[in-house]
Amino acid sequence: MIELLPDLPDAVVGLRASGQVTAHDYETVAMPTIESRLRAQQSVRVLYQLGPAFTGFTAGAMWDDAKLGLMHLKAWEKIAIVTDSAWMRDAVSLFRFAIPCPLRLFSNAEFAEAVEWISAPDA
Repeated sequence: MIELLPDLPDAVVGLRASGQVTAHDYETVAMPTIESRLRAQQSVRVLYQLGPAFTGFTAGAMWDDAKLGLMHLKAWEKIAIVTDSAWMRDAVSLFRFAIPCPLRLFSNAEFAEAVEWISAPDA
């Protein structure tokens, strides 16, 4: 399941994953929200929290995530990923070279720091 995180600046899309994330979650929450934000502005910042109840992605969700990233390759301004999942942290580190924007990993205990970093204006 993916739900939107409230109380973030307009430039930031906040997503929280819990349980098993499916293609339906991407197609009904993540993709429309990001697409809408990109119609209003040229770039987007994303805070993606994979909370303690997160168990994984279906193959369809992984495909939709990759599609979304590639369709808007130049639109990502900053990405903050919040997770305690070791395999997820390893996967992000492995594919970091393909992400053309600043990206930082945070633990769930550092959620407030992630919000501060993703919300801060660039110098």
